[in-house]
Amino acid sequence: MYLMRFLFVFLLLGATNLFAQTTGEDKLGNWLMYFGNNKLSDKYSIHTEAQLRLYETAGNFNQLLLRVGLNRQISPQSMVTLGYGYIPTESFSKDETKVNTREHRIWEQLILTNKVGRVYFEHRYRLEQRWISSSAAEDSYLNRARYRLLANIPLNNAQMDEKTLFLSVYDEIFLNINDNPFDQNRLYGALGYKFSKSFSMQAGYLRHRLGKANFDRLQLGLFLNTDFSKSSAN
Repeated sequence: MYLMRFLFVFLLLGATNLFAQTTGEDKLGNWLMYFGNNKLSDKYSIHTEAQLRLYETAGNFNQLLLRVGLNRQISPQSMVTLGYGYIPTESFSKDETKVNTREHRIWEQLILTNKVGRVYFEHRYRLEQRWISSSAAEDSYLNRARYRLLANIPLNNAQMDEKTLFLSVYDEIFLNINDNPFDQNRLYGALGYKFSKSFSMQAGYLRHRLGKANFDRLQLGLFLNTDFSKSSAN
């Protein structure tokens, strides 16, 4: 019960801080996220994902990210994914210079995991092929590579079991495959709670460097795992 109260206070403080900000691209924004892993068999599963990104909580839409992928489990510590993403984006502007883009994305991914002591590490390598149409420029095609190092640290249990409060931190770098490689970097820290084997939640802060600009974003993430392999076996 104490752990649930602690998580509630954390979320409340984050929301209060968010509402206290004024509108603007350089102020605190908000990302609301859902991630799902839907198991089909011992080797295959479906990744589902939806993210709503706002320049501020009450409005000023920035981006909607919809992503789906087919996962193939290679071993208990490794998995590959092939997926598709659709991403409409609007730049922040108070005048008529707002730029809208629509992106279709194919992505390939390798995830490697390991555990050191009570710390769970995840290495995520991702390649992206991006087709972008813009209201202010010609259509473009880009290739991008990403690497993310993530660590989950259980606080009240020795392992990531049910009813576990945990810290989650990661850093991810994005590199364009062209003459100007640096695209962006994301540094993230969050407090999470694993309610059950199939459901967990995280609330945290993201420091987002995009080109030469820096953004502060609060994040709320829901993680849902379903197992359709059991129902198909019955």
